[in-house]
Amino acid sequence: MKRLLSALAAAGMMVLSGSPAMAAPTDGGRLPVKPAPATQVWATRQLSQPGSTSPVWLRMEVDQLIPRAITAGMPNSVRVTGKITNVSTDRKITDIDLRLERGKPLTTEDEVRGALREPVPSELVQPQFTPISESLDPGQTQSFDLTVPLSGDDRTSLQITQPGIYPILANVNGTPDYGGRARLAALSTLLPVMAVPGGDGVGAPGNPAKITVLWPLVDRPRLVSTGPEGQSVLTDDDLAESLSLGGRLHSLLKAYDYAVTSGLASSVCVAVDPDLLRTVDAMSEGYQVRDKGEGRGKNEAKLWLDQIRRLTAGRCVLAVPYADADLVALARAKLVDLEALAVKGAEVVQDVLPSVQALPGVVWPEDGMLDQQTLADLTAQGVRSVVLDQSGVANAPGTQPVRLESGDAAPITAVRIDSMVSDALHGGSDGSGGLTGVSTPTETKPVSVQNALAALAFRAGFQGNGQNVVVAPPRRWNAPVGEMQVFLETVKTLVGGGFLAPVGLDTLVSGTTVPETVGGLAYPVEAGGREVPPPVTAAVGSSWATLQAMFESMSQEDSTSSKPADLVDPLRLELLRGVSSAWRGNEAAARGSIAIGEDGITALQSQVTVIEPNSPILLGSGDSPIPVTIKNRLDVRINVRIVVDDKPGIKANQLADLVLPARGDRLVRVPVEVLRSGRFSVNVQLTTPTGVALGDTVRLEVSSSAYGTITIVITATAAAALVLLSARRIYRRIRASRAKVEVPEDASSVTPEKSSTS
Repeated sequence: MKRLLSALAAAGMMVLSGSPAMAAPTDGGRLPVKPAPATQVWATRQLSQPGSTSPVWLRMEVDQLIPRAITAGMPNSVRVTGKITNVSTDRKITDIDLRLERGKPLTTEDEVRGALREPVPSELVQPQFTPISESLDPGQTQSFDLTVPLSGDDRTSLQITQPGIYPILANVNGTPDYGGRARLAALSTLLPVMAVPGGDGVGAPGNPAKITVLWPLVDRPRLVSTGPEGQSVLTDDDLAESLSLGGRLHSLLKAYDYAVTSGLASSVCVAVDPDLLRTVDAMSEGYQVRDKGEGRGKNEAKLWLDQIRRLTAGRCVLAVPYADADLVALARAKLVDLEALAVKGAEVVQDVLPSVQALPGVVWPEDGMLDQQTLADLTAQGVRSVVLDQSGVANAPGTQPVRLESGDAAPITAVRIDSMVSDALHGGSDGSGGLTGVSTPTETKPVSVQNALAALAFRAGFQGNGQNVVVAPPRRWNAPVGEMQVFLETVKTLVGGGFLAPVGLDTLVSGTTVPETVGGLAYPVEAGGREVPPPVTAAVGSSWATLQAMFESMSQEDSTSSKPADLVDPLRLELLRGVSSAWRGNEAAARGSIAIGEDGITALQSQVTVIEPNSPILLGSGDSPIPVTIKNRLDVRINVRIVVDDKPGIKANQLADLVLPARGDRLVRVPVEVLRSGRFSVNVQLTTPTGVALGDTVRLEVSSSAYGTITIVITATAAAALVLLSARRIYRRIRASRAKVEVPEDASSVTPEKSSTS
């Protein structure tokens, strides 16, 4: 027991900034580490909360809390250092005092969860205030170094007499000008007391909790295109800072290095975004930043990539969905093909990290939430295990893995994340979803790791019923490296003392044993509200349909030539980046990402086009075809259809689909029927056999002096009518001449007869 408490004390003595333990190591081949910045790690808010009418006068920044956990064998005191700043614009503050207060120990899981959500009352024990400064003018800062007893009768003592999880409050009082004395700043956290100095301690349980830690290496999409050495393009150069000394991804990998060297590797599984690996790999060969020239992170990318290859070789690695795609949003939009592409990231991981075999058929979705349709889609794609939040599983209390039934398909193993410990870590996420490119180790929400330590200590020391504790920090965790190492050091200490038993994620999803407990899926309404919105997935779906139509019309020229997938796959991935969960709550950023893919598809379409002639086309007859030159600049064959718009005076006949050779052109004679002579503008467009436009519509100027069929018919009819009318007239004249009576030569001597009546 003394060995455990001594080790836990060593973990607790880790400080939040400026610690000697943070000095740069000299061991060759490892990532350098930068001392944590001498700025606040825990801090009160500088501005009033929305809707609050109370002004904020002081800002308190805590640099050190020593120890981070209380154990037997250490001094009977706790020390807090930091500084207090007058953040008002026009008020002097006088008589500034500080004290540590504590509340009653938290004894149940519900109490701990409640304290993690909202600070609980900490005024059960209110020791005497300690003066910090007589006065502070606006903008002035005063450092403090406060040490108070943990127990005893001293007037500043916290009076802790038994082990437990204690809420503590750093309370600053003062008197602003024109006001009365009041609390002007306060910061609340949880302090785990595993043993009271000189008193009783918590014993290791007979059945320790089983600890598994997911270590996320996830960023937001930044890759525009990949190319030969030095030709890959990124949207910005923020990743160079994140990979460099003191950056976010550098710190995460450095902390994982500590986990490996301290013997925690069996319980820690790296959860990496394949898109991040592909981006860093491209950076390591030199790259360009869009509209800004050459990137500056080549060397940092090389070092980071070398280190992750060394550290993860032969160890547990989980590929998150490619570009951390929002799987539920894709399923809701019925983009099943994109879903399937998103969960094939293990192939990319193995390509970039040759010594790694990423866990096959395992998916950790954003928020640890899936709906029934998404689960059915994943099952059809061969997924056999999912990592879900506790709130994403229904009808199965506890934290152990459960079995999910999915119709006639094989059952799915659902490994559940311990939401109590993990949510405490999420309390310190940067709140931006990774969209701002923040790469310096800061926390806008205070004390996340300290609260997580308290939650973990409660699981290990005050429950100890053998439950699974799967810890998942925020996907884009932005805590200082010192805080990450404090967390891992505490895990190591609890494992060494028998309070925790390490279990790898690969063991939980191995499939050798199917969980007996059957659970169901739960998908809260608020989870649906966080999804990538339908307008974004609709835009992706439209572009995906265009790209797929082009792909289906392509074929390989020969066995040594490029394949259609070589041209299409990068654009598929670009569309997948458009539905990254990093864009949740930022539709404009999502559309900006989609636009990159749309531009790429448009560029691909423009490679197959009609060549505009330099002069008008002359047609010598009514059925003369129009000569059209079409060109294919792609490295693959493509099946095309020529579409000619009908215009007054000219009618096009449908031509059979044509195959254009790779990097070739072809002269095609398009049959038309000219209905009249004159000059016409004819629009010619290439499409795929399914109607997707290729290239631009070209307007051809066509001139014809030939008579069309209708003109000929009218002329022939008129000629025939003229002949008939002429023949009729001639006939009538002939007939009239034959009918004329002949008169005798002596007719003049004949006397006419008279009538008998005369």
